[in-house]
Amino acid sequence: QVQLVESGGGLVQPGGSLRLSCAASGRIFSINAMGWYRQAPGKQRELAAITSGGSTNYADSVKGRFTISRDNAKNTVYLQMNSLKPEDTAVYYCNADISTDISDTSWRRGNYWGQGTQVTVSS
Repeated sequence: QVQLVESGGGLVQPGGSLRLSCAASGRIFSINAMGWYRQAPGKQRELAAITSGGSTNYADSVKGRFTISRDNAKNTVYLQMNSLKPEDTAVYYCNADISTDISDTSWRRGNYWGQGTQVTVSS
């Protein structure tokens, strides 16, 4: 099975920066896509950023301020968040589309979630 562990959340003032990390571990055959979702209190979970096939996509609300990147050797995805705003306050969840090893010649593709990390932007 696969486990995703996020880190890097915390309290930051408006205009500040944070970098989130998400490391995947387990019987990983390949990571097809990794992304970051966020959910503010009383709101639906939304996609903030995703990287797949060498391309990246961002929600309009974070474009130009957030950068998603991957370290394939470490099975880790990062979210660099700059110029943070109070409306960025949310629990941020790592998500990954991963093919896991079943045997030497077979695998299974699935979707996995991290436990979430709190980001609070406040003065």
